Amino acid sequence: MKLSSIYSNYPDEFSTVKFEPGLNVILGEIRFPQNIEKDSHNLGKSILGKIIDFCLLSKSTKEHFLQKRIAVFSKFEFLLEIELRKNDFLTIKRGVSDPNRISIKYHDTRWQDFSKLEDDEWSHSLLPFDKAKDIVDGKLDLHGLRPWSFRKIVPFLIRSQDDYDQIFQVKKFAGPHSDWKPFIAHILGFPYENVVELYSTEDEKEAKSQEESTIRKEVGGTVEDISKIDGTLLVKRSAFDRKRIQLDEFDFRKFDQEKIKLVAEQLDSQIAQLNSERYSLNAARRRVKEVLTDETILFDPKRAESLFAEANVLFPDQLKKDFVQLLEFNRKITEERRKYLNDELAEIEEGVSRIGKEINALGVKRKNALKFLGGSDVIEKFKSISQEMSNLQADIISLERRRESLARLQSLRAELRSLNNKIEQLKEAVENDVLNAESNDTFRNIRLFFNDIVESVIGRKAVLSVSPNRDGHLEFKYDLLDVQENLTSQGDGFTYRKFLCIAADLAILRAHIDSAFPHFVFHDGVFDALDPRKRISLMRVIRSYCDLGLQHIVTLIDSDIPAVPESDVSFFSDSEVVLRLHDNGDQGRLFKMPMW
Repeated sequence: MKLSSIYSNYPDEFSTVKFEPGLNVILGEIRFPQNIEKDSHNLGKSILGKIIDFCLLSKSTKEHFLQKRIAVFSKFEFLLEIELRKNDFLTIKRGVSDPNRISIKYHDTRWQDFSKLEDDEWSHSLLPFDKAKDIVDGKLDLHGLRPWSFRKIVPFLIRSQDDYDQIFQVKKFAGPHSDWKPFIAHILGFPYENVVELYSTEDEKEAKSQEESTIRKEVGGTVEDISKIDGTLLVKRSAFDRKRIQLDEFDFRKFDQEKIKLVAEQLDSQIAQLNSERYSLNAARRRVKEVLTDETILFDPKRAESLFAEANVLFPDQLKKDFVQLLEFNRKITEERRKYLNDELAEIEEGVSRIGKEINALGVKRKNALKFLGGSDVIEKFKSISQEMSNLQADIISLERRRESLARLQSLRAELRSLNNKIEQLKEAVENDVLNAESNDTFRNIRLFFNDIVESVIGRKAVLSVSPNRDGHLEFKYDLLDVQENLTSQGDGFTYRKFLCIAADLAILRAHIDSAFPHFVFHDGVFDALDPRKRISLMRVIRSYCDLGLQHIVTLIDSDIPAVPESDVSFFSDSEVVLRLHDNGDQGRLFKMPMW
């Protein structure tokens, strides 16, 4: 699997890139000296990797730059042509506006332009995302990745500037270790089954531990209580059976009398409830009548004026007028309030009358029901035994549920013991796989290739190692040796960490060069932070790996190009530059448009 080309339905606005089988240089030229210190990603060389990843069916999220600037990019459809093998190609088309619909085309000639193809001319048109991913995975047929799909290795094949912190844990693998460590073990040549099973068994143990904790808190006891519960259940079931026999021995001719008595008791309850309601209504009726009686206006302006005259005090006309207006206002309010009170009183009277009729009717029913009852206490005994049986039944159900919970608790603890034993066995199996690393040809070759690359570029020996930690999980490490071949801390520095990521990628791809495995890699800023001499050495390594059959796509800016000794070949040729970007206007960018 190699990349053949990438283009869009707007060739005048997105630079078409035709890839070569070996070295491919994405070069950013800084033509204005004042831009030399500025971030060069505005040219688009780093973004190209994201577009390739998009076409290789990465999940489309709101955080992806295409979706964050949907107004700018919604019109674009990107097409990636992939070389499967000689004269066998696959083109994937994916649009920004609907990234979950994918079209696929099979063809036998490279560097085709299918941007204007009608839907019915595609081998598969507008497939749902997951279906398209399955079809592409099947067509790529990368047996070296099985049982994982091609998407699992893509984060290592397309390294962005954010993916050089760790060799084996790229930014996209920020999730649980169980998501990526088994895969890394697999491509390094280790048996992955035990690693996968160890994680899944630990997950199962965690789930059962949580269930055990929940049940333990609910029942508040230990498994030893099961015996006590069994004994209590035996006693209560025996008592329940005895009570049932007593009921069976009753004279059932009197059983109808029991029903009648229950009816009478229910009638008593209903009558009592109605009496309570009637009492409340009568109280409300008295309150309303009292309010209606008390609401009279006692102030008479004429009488007040006469009293003022008798006292030889002048009763002002204005004051008289104000009182008259106040009384008129009060009269209107009083009339409105009286209307509401009279309406309420009518409703109360109707309710009292209705309840009285209901009480009388219920009284007649009660009287008729009680006629059927005598003075026998059989009904009372029947009622008492029935209540005892009901209580016993409730106790039995509660105890049975508690016993089920305790039995489940006991079962869970047995399962947890078994899982703990299984985990220990799996840890031992993983450890044995690591101890047998010498017989692992893939890992042996990766280590040798990795060391050769590092030693060729920085003059130090390097060691890749795999070992289980105290939890039995694999840890993937790398170390540099000094001139005395002792461990140093240089591998921890970002300068060499980035280079070591590149070296590891190349070593892994070379180790799988003869298998159904991806044979391309994209490294953004491949020469960043290396001194000129080491850049020349790394380029020699890259060329040698391309000669072996790998496709290496690298991005750099022209200031990263070192001066090459006259006795040496050029750093790279013009024919190896598949995309040349520059800072002299929109036409120099990957997207030939104003910066967004």
